[in-house]
Amino acid sequence: MPSAVRAELQAVTDRIIARSRASRAAYLARCERAQAELGPLRGLSCANLAHGFAALPASDKLKLRVDHAPNLGIVTAYNDMLSAHQPYERYPAVIREAARAVGAVAQVAGGVPAMCDGITQGNAGMELSLFSRDAIAMGTAVALSHNTFDAALMLGVCDKIVPGLLMGALQFGHLPMVFVPAGPMASGLPNKEKARVRQLYATGQVGREALLEAECQAYHGPGTCTFYGTANSNQFLMEVMGLHLPGAAFVHPDSGLRDALTAAAAQRAIALRARGNDYLPLARIVDERAIANAMVGLLATGGSTNHTIHLVAMARAAGIVIDWNDFDLLSRITPLLARVYPNGSADVNHFHAAGGAGFVIRELLQAGLLHEDVQTVAGPGLARYTQEPVMTEGVLQWRDGAAQSGDPQVLATAAAPFSAEGGLRLMQGNLGRGVIKVSAVAPEHRVVEAPVRVFDSQEALQAAFDAGELRGDVVAVVRFQGPNANGMPELHRLTPVLGALQDAGHRVALVTDGRMSGASGKVPAVIHVGPEALAGGALARVRDGDRIRVDAVAGTLQWLGDEAEFAARAPARAPADPFAQFSLGRGLFGLFRRHARIAEEGGSALDLSEADAEAAGSDGQPAALRSVAQ
Repeated sequence: MPSAVRAELQAVTDRIIARSRASRAAYLARCERAQAELGPLRGLSCANLAHGFAALPASDKLKLRVDHAPNLGIVTAYNDMLSAHQPYERYPAVIREAARAVGAVAQVAGGVPAMCDGITQGNAGMELSLFSRDAIAMGTAVALSHNTFDAALMLGVCDKIVPGLLMGALQFGHLPMVFVPAGPMASGLPNKEKARVRQLYATGQVGREALLEAECQAYHGPGTCTFYGTANSNQFLMEVMGLHLPGAAFVHPDSGLRDALTAAAAQRAIALRARGNDYLPLARIVDERAIANAMVGLLATGGSTNHTIHLVAMARAAGIVIDWNDFDLLSRITPLLARVYPNGSADVNHFHAAGGAGFVIRELLQAGLLHEDVQTVAGPGLARYTQEPVMTEGVLQWRDGAAQSGDPQVLATAAAPFSAEGGLRLMQGNLGRGVIKVSAVAPEHRVVEAPVRVFDSQEALQAAFDAGELRGDVVAVVRFQGPNANGMPELHRLTPVLGALQDAGHRVALVTDGRMSGASGKVPAVIHVGPEALAGGALARVRDGDRIRVDAVAGTLQWLGDEAEFAARAPARAPADPFAQFSLGRGLFGLFRRHARIAEEGGSALDLSEADAEAAGSDGQPAALRSVAQ
């Protein structure tokens, strides 16, 4: 049975509630007005309605026209270039049949873009990556804008897609919503071996053909990548927030169980509609307790640092204000329960087989580290998510999940965790505020003090490494990589280079106002540093030969020297755009770059809710840069 919520978790949750009181109340009031005044099909003229169901089969059209049957909207991130989203091609057919079986109708309301960071890493397209999340949120709003749906399904898996879908869906928080995953691909080349080959290639010890063969063995079929990066962190968060059906996250795309879960998700969304007996809108599921649960779940599994941006933006879309102090305080009480690459050798299939999401949620509930008394799409109470789905004689059922770890090297108990604290730490000092993921960093590498090499692009760092200029201990500062500068691309291509230096016995760290991949690991990297260099942040005054101390144990990021001299330095100017000769759509996102908030406020250029005005405060200073007491 779940234990009483620990006082520390309750204190953080209470602080979030107090901080968000005005913005959350305004958000809920908006949703209630929408339900009362705009409910499905109300106020639509005959022409509006005829347009909305003109292309449906006659039987479905009759249901909507005469029987006023429930209408289920589908928002899909399908494309067949992304392995994780390719399975969605056939989902609408499964969903339509499931809806018809309960007297309802289902329509694809719209599609949203879905790009892959694994394809765009180090290329011009990566500068659209973060803001693709905002475009997805906007696309979701367009899809639902017709006001013809009683409920909706969100079909998405990967990095920016799930956050964008949720941000957009929350603008229609008066509707029930269920998120529908597609599952991971089958295990291929072990992630540790893939990383080893990448590092060999970075140091010139193997050629491109060997690298390509390793990558093809790792990424080889439909489904999401099998490491625990942002995509699979998304899936765990949807479980612990109660937005999936229980146990849905990591079921393989080609299993019969996957189709059964998809059909059940459709029928469950219909059951939650306002004209049914169990009305439960999205706005009532995504509350302050659910957001606190998401942070704990992320920390307990060593999840992606990208969620120190994405989860902030998702919360704001529901009128809830969180910041990195909340992550840091929760990290100090949350045990690390999972060892999945990059903070272990197992992949998500191994994680799932060992007990997976249900086991982690059970352990956290028993330790008092999750709020059990939340609403979920499966019904009241998070304990439902300790169960796992199974097929019994062709019928989908749920049974109690694993009470013991199937592999203690992959899943640990809260009583004997891999680490007493979560995998994330707030870093702050005279260079600003940032975050570091320490779950995959060996203890001996968590404190680095070394001379600085400054780079204004990841290409410049790579060139210096290739030329043999990076030798000895070093803190690499890569700046002008923030949301306002170039859209905050991930700098994952730096991982093999810095890893090679570290393996050569040098003390190495990265400090940047950019992002790293959710799969980055063993090199200490202080990321998302704000204020960013383009906005006058301290990184713009750092020079080659300075000394910086990165102390992930104490949570400090410090430039060492005469601070008066440092403050008097003229800030460096942003470099010329290395992709200036190309457009590749980046020009369309100039408005986003100019208006994006700082990373700690979600890095979004959208007006998500009253939370944005609330967070600024009367002094105009971002809430993230004020005291945690607020």
